[in-house]
Amino acid sequence: MKRIGVLALQGAVREHVQMLEGLDCEAILVKQKKDLVNLDGLVLPGGESTTMRKLLDRFDLLEPIRELAQQGLPVFGTCAGLILLANQLVDDEPHLAVMDVTVARNSFGRQIDSFEVQLDIPKIGARIPAVFIRAPHIEAVGKDVDVLAQHDGKIILAQDGHLLGCSFHPELTADKRILEYFVSSMV
Repeated sequence: MKRIGVLALQGAVREHVQMLEGLDCEAILVKQKKDLVNLDGLVLPGGESTTMRKLLDRFDLLEPIRELAQQGLPVFGTCAGLILLANQLVDDEPHLAVMDVTVARNSFGRQIDSFEVQLDIPKIGARIPAVFIRAPHIEAVGKDVDVLAQHDGKIILAQDGHLLGCSFHPELTADKRILEYFVSSMV
């Protein structure tokens, strides 16, 4: 059984835990450094990236997570999690700076502009529901980054080796295929 941590400082934690448990994984709530031991992967959930960064600093988790990602731990960032992973942000200094992407925040409007679409993602499946809430998008990718999905001409899902980042919230739907893709990509 794979042990996958879910950063549990703020955001859509419960939804990721339920989805991981539905994939027969052991979901570990990560609130302090000791929770990062012996993980097979880590999920950085959606939420508010500025708040998450402050909490990562407060609980001294930023550097340990960065080091694990640099050492090859599979990490999946959704929405704010993608912002945390990016090595470049359009309007701010990067946070973890481990994924070779440039990310712009709030690319699809404010909270009131939230929407859901069906995506066809060749590596994952057809008609995958994607919920966008104040979603970022990926403006640019490094040469080794695989673009997995776009919406309205904007990159919304990409993979940089063991790092997977998406603009939207797959955990807010009943469709487990994107999280299943992440889990199955772990060696």
